[in-house]
Amino acid sequence: MLSMIGLIGGLLLLIVLTMKGMNLLIAAPFSAFIVAIFSGLPIFPQLASEGEANFVTNYMDGFAGFVASWYLMFLLGAIFGKLMEDSGAADSVSRWIIDKIGVKHAALAIVIACAVLTYGGVSLFVVAFSVYPMALSLFKEADLPRRFIPAALAFGSTTFTMTSAGSPEIQNWIPIEFLGTSPYAAWEVSLVVAVFMMIIGYWWLTRMIKKAVNKGESFDVRADDPELTRENLPNPILSIIPLFVVLAFSFIFHDTLGKSALIVALLGGCIATIVISFNYFKDIWKAVSEGTMGALIAIANTSAVVGFGGVAKATPAFNQTVEAMTSIPGSPLIGSAIAICVIAGMTGSASGGQAIALPLLAPHYLDIGVDPEELHRVAAISSGALDSLPHGGYVVTTIRAIAGETHKDAYPAFGALTVIVPLLGVILAVTLFSVM
Repeated sequence: MLSMIGLIGGLLLLIVLTMKGMNLLIAAPFSAFIVAIFSGLPIFPQLASEGEANFVTNYMDGFAGFVASWYLMFLLGAIFGKLMEDSGAADSVSRWIIDKIGVKHAALAIVIACAVLTYGGVSLFVVAFSVYPMALSLFKEADLPRRFIPAALAFGSTTFTMTSAGSPEIQNWIPIEFLGTSPYAAWEVSLVVAVFMMIIGYWWLTRMIKKAVNKGESFDVRADDPELTRENLPNPILSIIPLFVVLAFSFIFHDTLGKSALIVALLGGCIATIVISFNYFKDIWKAVSEGTMGALIAIANTSAVVGFGGVAKATPAFNQTVEAMTSIPGSPLIGSAIAICVIAGMTGSASGGQAIALPLLAPHYLDIGVDPEELHRVAAISSGALDSLPHGGYVVTTIRAIAGETHKDAYPAFGALTVIVPLLGVILAVTLFSVM
């Protein structure tokens, strides 16, 4: 009982502290400490038996493991975004898009850009870094409230593309290992759900923006904003080439290099940006330096929450929660969806939630005759819902480190599009599987 109180209380504390603006590097380990205390976990490894879970080891294993796995991707992604910004390439592309589709469709342009890169296999964090400069320019030109930029970035990246059939994102690939399926599992239902999420999400995004504009909100120019009114800009067609280089390289090398393909793809994007826009840079080494610092902040925020998940999954309450989810009456797909949603919410990570849940859930559901392709798609879609609670690593990185917004201003729209819309998608998927 105490372990469950600690797990729920620690998670709620982390969410509250994050919403209040506390630095995640403090909020996450403090909240994890509360979880450990209530669950009776030893604090230091010296106080634990050999092989026994303890607060320091579990937290730092989660923290350091994420850094080891993703640092180079974060670094190159942040540098790529800064190079696009400093050279004027992002501004050039944004102006070209506005000329083609009109200022009133600025949000749509951001969603499309994120969707193309995400479905091309580019890491969600990298997409946010890469597209943000263009988003800032588009919203400036359209005079739209900048607090909606994180929501637009996340909607295009983490909803109808990240968990859809055929997506090379790891959220669609993790189930393959446990279910013996393919990345195209249940593609018919996946397509219907993706279209549904895309339509309802974009409608909701534009409705929220329109409501804010009607209340008098506009783009808020800040002193540290990059220059968005440069006249000497590179050719927009040439400027978009680095984005396609990233997309093409991620496709070409994904099968042979796995997630390391992102390193090649992003390095290719950086080189392409430098070669194509070399004469337009203001200070190329300053851009590289700023990108490096941005990457360090972003990966630290994310790793802090992953560390919390490392402590949470070592508690008795966590195992009890998983057992309760697998015992829910009714369609097994409902139980699996709820279980993966809850675990992804606890760990603040869609991929982390799947990696923890599927080894426990897959054998159980396969043994009782659940179709593996249906389970694959439900697991993928459901993992992308509660992973976007306020404390999620991607949430904090996008809102704070990349966009420089506060949770108070940016999260209501962010949460609506990345939590509620995917939850509706899960319900639709389970319903379709039940009637087919």
